[in-house]
Amino acid sequence: MASKKYALVAGLLGLIQTVSFAQRNDANSDWALDSSKVSVKNMPQYSEFRNNQYPYPAKPSSQWEFGVAAGVSQIIGDVKGKIGFGGGLSLRKAVSHVFSIRGSYIGSFDYSKPSAFETGVGRKEYRSKTHQGSIDLIASLNAINHYRGNPKVDIYALVGSDLIMTQVQQKTGNDWHNFYGIGMPNSQSGIIGTVLGDKVNGRKGWTLLHGLSVGAGMAFKVNDRWNIGFEQRFTASSTGYDYLDGVKGASGGRDIYSRTTARLNFNIGSSSKKVAPLWWINPNNFIYNELNVPKHMKIPTPVLPDGDGDGITDQFDQEPNTPAGAAVDSHGVAKDTDGDGVPDYKDKELLTSQSCFPVDADGVGKCPEPPCCAELRDSLKNLTRVPQCALTGLPSITFKSGSVKLSKDAQGLLNSAAAQINANPTCNVKVIGYGASSKREQQLSWDRVNSVIKYLVEKQGVSEGRFIFTYGQEGDQNTVDLQGTTETGPSTVPAPHPQYKK
Repeated sequence: MASKKYALVAGLLGLIQTVSFAQRNDANSDWALDSSKVSVKNMPQYSEFRNNQYPYPAKPSSQWEFGVAAGVSQIIGDVKGKIGFGGGLSLRKAVSHVFSIRGSYIGSFDYSKPSAFETGVGRKEYRSKTHQGSIDLIASLNAINHYRGNPKVDIYALVGSDLIMTQVQQKTGNDWHNFYGIGMPNSQSGIIGTVLGDKVNGRKGWTLLHGLSVGAGMAFKVNDRWNIGFEQRFTASSTGYDYLDGVKGASGGRDIYSRTTARLNFNIGSSSKKVAPLWWINPNNFIYNELNVPKHMKIPTPVLPDGDGDGITDQFDQEPNTPAGAAVDSHGVAKDTDGDGVPDYKDKELLTSQSCFPVDADGVGKCPEPPCCAELRDSLKNLTRVPQCALTGLPSITFKSGSVKLSKDAQGLLNSAAAQINANPTCNVKVIGYGASSKREQQLSWDRVNSVIKYLVEKQGVSEGRFIFTYGQEGDQNTVDLQGTTETGPSTVPAPHPQYKK
């Protein structure tokens, strides 16, 4: 009979595994961010977590598990018992992802049937009926895992406290006798209740005991509501009661209930307001899913500075001080179309032939001048008189550190300079600002040159076209120089770094 018992367990295990491992492992982690599954008591913690004021999510409300069990039972004692049967009902609730509490009722029928060859204690024939109420502490051993999502299998161990009401009868001849009718003392160590009924032959007396249980089991998830499994449980009297089979053993041990059951479990409670029982949820899901696809973490906005405004961020810009408006390549380097070493924004001859290399600082090649052009140039020299400029002694304008405002003294110098400039209409004036070491100094140089030109145009009536706007040169950054010249050039240029504009 024992071999049949283990064969039944093995077959049940194979069936459960086949059903379970066909299921999809749903590693859902939204429970930590779903307010509909948080109780009113835990809402303050949920709100602090969602607002990044507390690092831990609130414990969600979880479903209960209702279970039905049926299987085989046997008393391991002084008399060799046969395989009986039993079953029960249970209700289980998670305390955490690992621990849960289960209340259950177990009923069983156990008996012995000695053969004609057995002697002594082995000849005792008994039958036992048991009702047992239990409170179990269950530890799920594989709920938490770092390498997979929610478990498909709940492997657990349990310890329990039991209240046992048992009735044992022995057979003498052809008659069944109450356990107390065959010479047992009126009281025994381990009886924590009272005997219900009397000891008269034919009447049923019940004994009330306190028991302790240990056990283990496995449950296999079928879907979000159902799971099936099996469990092995051993129960003994907490004070050494040794009459479960009607015989007091000589060794002073205690009798033990052994129950092997198949279980069908069902989750109860609204799935819209509660998550599955917590032993079916791996709490690490939220952590790893959040690292993979963040939904809750406060990720700062990337800062990608581009100091020279050329469209290439500073961390990738190989030429971080390109002038404003200069065309650059994908590395932020100013383009050099003809490859002569002079960037396009400085090159006065964008497509210089390689046969004319090397070029000068303005990108102009040194090709031999054709004879026809040389003759024409010589003829033009004889016809054209190069205008001379008699403007000398123009002042230098000094600014206070960091200022672009013209002082009274500076305005007086500019008034005198304006008289000379207007008296020499064939001369242009180069206005030169200094400060080249940084973007801020370049912009300050531009602002000061602009202040001088603006004053001479608006206050002194000098034509704007006569000025050559020059800034960012090496020199005293608090000084702007005026020089008479016959050269031509732009009277205004865009601000190089307007973000620093005064």
